[in-house]
Amino acid sequence: MAGAVTLDIDGAIATITNINPEKHNAFDDEMDAQLFEILGSIPASVRAIVWRGEGKSWSSGRDVGSIGTNKTELSHHELMRRGHRGIQQLWQMDQPVIVACKGWVMGGSFQRALLADIRIAAEGTRFRLPEVTHGVIPDTGGIAVLQQICGPGVVSDMVLTGRILSAEEALHHGIVSRVVPLDELDSTAREMAEQIAAAPVATIKLSRLIISHLSRPAIRASMDDEMIYQTYLNRSDDMAELRAARAESRPGHYTGS
Repeated sequence: MAGAVTLDIDGAIATITNINPEKHNAFDDEMDAQLFEILGSIPASVRAIVWRGEGKSWSSGRDVGSIGTNKTELSHHELMRRGHRGIQQLWQMDQPVIVACKGWVMGGSFQRALLADIRIAAEGTRFRLPEVTHGVIPDTGGIAVLQQICGPGVVSDMVLTGRILSAEEALHHGIVSRVVPLDELDSTAREMAEQIAAAPVATIKLSRLIISHLSRPAIRASMDDEMIYQTYLNRSDDMAELRAARAESRPGHYTGS
């Protein structure tokens, strides 16, 4: 069964759901397209958005089988531009987005969660940026947010070693604002959304603008760099060697070019 991203609107609250539970809600190109369409179609009547995942995880990121490949008619650079423009709609919307993290929150999906307004986590949630193990770099803007939240030490550890961060560590570093029991995750996110939806609309909009003005320029610049460097890596000798080494079940011999 192919994955999907759905939108449900209940009064002033919208719920976006990642649905690919057999793969811990890993995203493919079609799910990306569905997500970007949803983000561009939220009606003005919605006051707050909850972004959740079906099954055990919020999202394990990109299907590893598609990393370094391109099954669309777009060039690699064009595909990245579509991804950046699509997810940056989070910043253009008037409604705050609350991400209800659980299970695995990994890779590009973790970075997308970092671009949202609020993240809460269920007990047992695990956060990871494993891109370097696949010969690529994080390319969705999240590492700029992570640097702002918890500094270069934690970012370097997560990006360069691919280490797993627990929910408790994420709370300690400010990556999430709350950790709750798993069976209370959806209800807590809904309660938070209802509190936001009950506030004056103009007040919420202007509060979000103040927060965004403090951080967005640096994040946009980081995403521009990511697009250039990821495009280079896709065509690099090291990427070709990584693919060959994995196909031949041998260690890679990398030259840095």
